[in-house]
Amino acid sequence: MDTGTPATGGFGALLRGLRTGAGLSQEELALAAGVSVRALSYMERGHSRGPQRRTVQALAAALGLDADGARQLEHTASLGRPRRAPATDVPSPAAVPDAVAPTGAPDLLPRAPRGFHGRAAELAALSRAAEGEAPVCLVVGPAGVGKTALVLHWAHHGRAGFPDGLLYADLRGFGDTSEPAFVEVLREFLPTLGVPHGRIPESANGAAALFRSLTADRRLLVVLDNARDSKQVRPLLPSGRRCVTVVTSRHRLPGLIVTDTARLVAVDVFDPQDGTMLLAEVLGEERVLAEPTAARRLAELCGGLPLALRVAAARLAQRPSWSLAAMAAELSDESRRLSLLEVEDTSVRAALRLTLQQLPRDVSDLFAHLGCHPGTHVDRYTAAALAGTDPGAAEASLERLTVAHLVTETAPGRWTMHDLVRLYARSLDTGPNGLTRVLDHYIATALAAIAAAEPGNEDCFPMPAHYLPPAVIREFADRSAAVAWYTTERNDLTQAVSAAHAAGLHDRAWRIVMTLWPLMVWRVRDGWAPLLKTGLEAARADADQYGEARVLNVLGWVLTEEGHIAEALTHLEAASALASWAGDTVAEANALITLAMAQAALGSLDGAAQGCERAVELARKAGDRVLERLTMQHLARHQADAGRWREALDTATEALAFDDRSATADIPRILLLIVRGEALFGLGNEAEGITQLDLVAREAESSGNEDGAVRALGALLRVSPNAALQTRYDAALARLTTPT
Repeated sequence: MDTGTPATGGFGALLRGLRTGAGLSQEELALAAGVSVRALSYMERGHSRGPQRRTVQALAAALGLDADGARQLEHTASLGRPRRAPATDVPSPAAVPDAVAPTGAPDLLPRAPRGFHGRAAELAALSRAAEGEAPVCLVVGPAGVGKTALVLHWAHHGRAGFPDGLLYADLRGFGDTSEPAFVEVLREFLPTLGVPHGRIPESANGAAALFRSLTADRRLLVVLDNARDSKQVRPLLPSGRRCVTVVTSRHRLPGLIVTDTARLVAVDVFDPQDGTMLLAEVLGEERVLAEPTAARRLAELCGGLPLALRVAAARLAQRPSWSLAAMAAELSDESRRLSLLEVEDTSVRAALRLTLQQLPRDVSDLFAHLGCHPGTHVDRYTAAALAGTDPGAAEASLERLTVAHLVTETAPGRWTMHDLVRLYARSLDTGPNGLTRVLDHYIATALAAIAAAEPGNEDCFPMPAHYLPPAVIREFADRSAAVAWYTTERNDLTQAVSAAHAAGLHDRAWRIVMTLWPLMVWRVRDGWAPLLKTGLEAARADADQYGEARVLNVLGWVLTEEGHIAEALTHLEAASALASWAGDTVAEANALITLAMAQAALGSLDGAAQGCERAVELARKAGDRVLERLTMQHLARHQADAGRWREALDTATEALAFDDRSATADIPRILLLIVRGEALFGLGNEAEGITQLDLVAREAESSGNEDGAVRALGALLRVSPNAALQTRYDAALARLTTPT
């Protein structure tokens, strides 16, 4: 159906005359040319006086025009297109000779990757990201994870969706060679779009403008591989609404998300199963299926990184007689792993080096210092201590490393590294004292946590020789914050102890063990004995009897709680003797308290009470009110267990009156309140005793003191059993016995 009135002259009139001369309706011509009826009507009415060259070519073909007729139609269209100022060197598409028009859609894609495996979720995510109007898809991930392979596999399988061509450029943002200027990339793109080399604008802006004009009406895929930053990408983005741009980068390029609404597709390492399947793609299923356990171990040692897996597979492919188990055994040696993951010009080490060299010096320096960390996670304070900087600067560098996929933020404020990245960081030279700095940071932070968790207690120990204090020590608002830090850092603190002991820094090793005692008190049945035994070895290696006595005491207490009474007595008697010999009244009092616990476990309640009475005397002699209160708490406990209710009540009441700590849920107070409740009940004041025990049980539960909750609820169950109490008791016991 014809609509509107044609323009009196120009392209619109010429087009309408040609259409009617060919005996075609607007609907028929629109269908044949692949344009909408509305667009065709606009052109004929003069609203679109200078359509793009590709549209004109399609109309000429649909009208059956010969070369002269097509040239005349294109010339008339060109007269209606906007003209730039004479100073510009950007030619209009009409100025490009017809003789260089491409005979088919351009295709600059490299070949499809071989041995591609898996990635179904990522391929689906990329397809979703490519939907809509002019999408920019940002495929990001660490070096060697297979971003380029993913995109090329997707592009080759989806080429039918881009009838006007597929463009590709390696921006070399992470290579040894220099990055191409964007005008160099455009000088590769423009000839494939029909521009003769001699007519490509000299200026970068002119070339970019011409690229945008030529892509306005096309359905293209543009792949920009290995982009370093957003600035490198923006001039190469096509303008067409039907164009799709896919950018790959080791950086997250948040700027591209802000300015161009880029849609993120994250690519991570393979899980062990997919890693094993990738090995099978390279080595053949038969060889991998013959050693499934070794194949899975290889995948794990490669950290699921496709580059590492392919290098390992390449080494095995060169040696058909090698078993996968032999290769796994070699890779198990951390000192050789990165060297083994190198073949010719391909290696994990080189990929990481190229990523790192793109970063500012302070960021790369922090990365190298992270290699000194003996654990798996850091926060901004730990990173600052390692690098000798302040936490704010460390956090900024960690964020840059996160963007570069060299570290991963696993929880707010906590970062970790991929195993192979960690090995690379450890291979970098950061000078001396890196390990000492982080150990001393842990000591300082843990002492601050103790001060918040157990205010008023004596210092655990004097600082070690040549102590290196961190610039800033983390502060803890209260007990819950301190316990949360302990719980979060437990594994890294344990690894720090092992690293210190292995490095001969024994004075740091046993001190870090001792700083964990508040968490041990709260989670006494949580498998502390092996760590304490390491601390004991370190104290003895350090020839520090002060430290040895204290570690022996805590170890004996933990073993007593675990039911290993005979072993506990050996350690506790040694602790008491060492403290007495050294004239350390505080350590001796603590040893007597713990020794009394072991004696009570063997049924000697009177002996236990006598030991605690002696401990009370020592505490008073030392003038240590906190220790005196603690010794009285244990004395009251043994008196109650012996059924000496009046003595137990008097002792507990006296200890509770030392100071008003009703606003805090410290452990001795909880335990004293339990004894007081039991004693009241035992003396016949059953209602008040039950009320007391119920209050303290709820206080322990609300404060997270699982041991106190179990003790209080257990006491309640003995005097007033019911199903609700049993449920609460079982829940508290489960929390107490679940490892942190």
